[in-house]
Amino acid sequence: RGRRASVEVSGASGALVVSSRLDREELCGKSAPCALRLEVLLERPLRVFHVEVEVTDINDNAPRFPAASKNISVSENSPSGSRFPLEGASDADMGANAQLSYQLSPSEHFALEVKSIDDNIISVALILTHPLDRESVSEHRLVLTASDGGRPALTGTVQLVISVLDANDNAPQFNQSVYKVQLPEDAIPGTVFLQLKATDKDEGMNQEVYYAFTDTIPEEVKELFIIDGISGEIRTAGELDFEDVRSFDLEIEARDKGIPPLSGHCKVLLQVVDVNDNAPE
Repeated sequence: RGRRASVEVSGASGALVVSSRLDREELCGKSAPCALRLEVLLERPLRVFHVEVEVTDINDNAPRFPAASKNISVSENSPSGSRFPLEGASDADMGANAQLSYQLSPSEHFALEVKSIDDNIISVALILTHPLDRESVSEHRLVLTASDGGRPALTGTVQLVISVLDANDNAPQFNQSVYKVQLPEDAIPGTVFLQLKATDKDEGMNQEVYYAFTDTIPEEVKELFIIDGISGEIRTAGELDFEDVRSFDLEIEARDKGIPPLSGHCKVLLQVVDVNDNAPE
């Protein structure tokens, strides 16, 4: 009722004829069995026959995922065995034609876990098998394939885009472990004599570096020099005297803003160069 008939009867022969393509999924959805109940009228004498036509399923629907791709975020410090649930595919067919199996494209870091909860529900999850390193590979692309039980089987796919989130697992590093600098003793306060640069392989706050003198430097030495915490620029803050102190050993720390923060260190060996500022006595 309400739509064009799919099955008609031949008035001359009485044969039932398929007049248009039968679509079991459109007629009955997931209901089983799918039956068309007809009434056939026979004239002379007038009789009514009740006919039930069962529409059997064929594998004409491929498995379908909710979307063509799925984005997943995984922290690079996630331990092996971490589980990330996935949404499975659906198949409009019935019986074996709707029984799905799953396969994951080859991966060094991930495996697929498929569990049958009951006859109709399957749990699908992604399992981390080996630790991730964002600095080596920041994004992994895998393909999850669902196959039904039809013959031949039909398949559907979804692309898994796995973004590796940064963890603060890299300490800042200076270009050199030791910097040697010479500075004349008559350098005026505020003279810039070195520009330090430390790099961090992490990203975001884990990459931002702050520079400072270490606590091992005596306070009287810290009064002679200033380091810019943001730029790493070192300049004089007081007057130098070769006759008083001929060299300074400055320990510098570069600390990132991660939680917990990591730090790298370098040493600046400053040699004070003599100038002719003393007359003979």
